[in-house]
Amino acid sequence: MLSYTYKALEGPQTVLCTLSLYSQPFYTGYFGYKMCARVYLNGDGMGKGTHLSLFFVVMRGEYDALLPWPFKQKVTLMLMDQGPARKHLGDAFKPDPNSSSFRRPVAEMNIASGCPLFVAQTVLENGTYIKEDTIFIKVTARQDDKILSILCLGFSPVKQREAAWIAAL
Repeated sequence: MLSYTYKALEGPQTVLCTLSLYSQPFYTGYFGYKMCARVYLNGDGMGKGTHLSLFFVVMRGEYDALLPWPFKQKVTLMLMDQGPARKHLGDAFKPDPNSSSFRRPVAEMNIASGCPLFVAQTVLENGTYIKEDTIFIKVTARQDDKILSILCLGFSPVKQREAAWIAAL
């Protein structure tokens, strides 16, 4: 089983933390909503230790006063298959207008919303979703079948310089 854990040194002890990674912010348009993706490689909540968890985060942006709230665009989260079969794994949701996750942000980021059980670690281990220690995730926001924004990003936990990663099979 894959296990990704961040080692933080604090005094004479080593503390193991659940690590999440944020994507660079992206927008639905030039004056659009600001958002990012958040991934827990070793899972979060119900998926901790068994799944990769993937979330969508609405962020405070400089044009928020011009936008209608709450955020209502359909969001698609997708793990890209790097093999020839291209069996991408995805999940889509329409935001709940009553959720604080999609209201106009008062802090830098709203509470993340998404999939704690996005993909099982066993699927990652046995599939072609990881190549050269890298996974690719695609996030799409769309309204009325019109794509407003797409983010494709790659995570390479083994190659991270800022964090000490442990990958145990």
